This record gives sequence, C-alpha cells and structure tokens, in this order.
Amino acid sequence: MNYSTPLTAHRNPNPVQGFRWAARRAFSLFVMLGLAPAAVAGGTLVGRCIAVPDGDTIIVRTADRKRHDIRLQGIDAPEKSQRYGMVSKTNLTRLVYQKQVEVDWNKHDHYGRQVGRVYVGDIDVNLAQVDAGLAWVYREYLDELSPADRKLFLQAEQAARERRLGLWRDRHPTPPWEWRHQHSL
Repeated sequence: MNYSTPLTAHRNPNPVQGFRWAARRAFSLFVMLGLAPAAVAGGTLVGRCIAVPDGDTIIVRTADRKRHDIRLQGIDAPEKSQRYGMVSKTNLTRLVYQKQVEVDWNKHDHYGRQVGRVYVGDIDVNLAQVDAGLAWVYREYLDELSPADRKLFLQAEQAARERRLGLWRDRHPTPPWEWRHQHSL
C-alpha cells in the first residue's frame, strides 16, 4: 500500500491561506509565551504528538507539559476493530507520531476531545487521511468546514474511491458511524 503524502494534502499557498497560516503562527507564539487568555473557546496549539489511539484521534503534549486529546475534524476513520482500522491508525501514526504538530481547533466533542485540523509543517493531516483512502469525510459534521474545505475533502474522498485506495478497495465498505451503530458503540 502506498502511504505517500498526496499533493492535495499540502496547504494551499494562496494569499488568504497564507494570512491564516501567519495568524495561526502568531497565535501559537502567544500561547507558548503564556500571553493568550486561559479560557479560549478554540484556537491553535502546538506540541508533540505522543500517541495515536486510532485513525482520527491523536494525543498532543504542549511545551507546558499539558496533554490534549485531539479529534481530527471533518473525517471519520474506521474503528480499530473494523476492517482497515489498524491500517488507518498506522498511516496516521506515520504522519504525526513524535512530530511537532499544529492544531487549529474550535470545539470539544462529547468525549472532551478538542476537535480541529492537524498540520505537520505544510501537510494537512486530516485531508491526508481522506486522500489515502483511510477515512471518510464525516458528513454529519460537514457544515463545520468552510465551503472551500468541504469541496476539497469531498474531492479527495471521490479521488480515493476512484483509485480504489485503502478502504475503497472493498466494493461496499461500512462507514464507521454505521459500524458503531451495529456494534452498539
């Protein structure tokens, strides 16, 4: 299986994206210096990925030694005990484990995890999982992505389907939300 990082997973170098990237970096600096307000409802955090529980969740430790459980926004990967679950986890591990990550998060999920976009350098890790065929676009939360990102994620999923990558090798893969319902998770 080819685990190479796809070109579509790299950040778009257009000026608006460049401004957002610079703003995230500036905010990260404020956070690292302790100048940002403590009760931020979303923001950017920078740290080292210390664990990868599954194909759409990572654990990050920041410079202040705080642990952050991160749920990758916009995607849903197969469960570990589901077909392709461990392959998805392995690919995510390859992308982020023991690397510095930047997380742009905007909410907490019902498990208390921060939900956001994860970047390693210029690689959009969320998009890379979809592009590799190792995660679905999570349609239930599609409205949380910008219109441009929705289009990008849906195009990446369609391309992975057409190339029969990862879970799309199966004729009718079971989406994780259906699998969880069937298995009462």
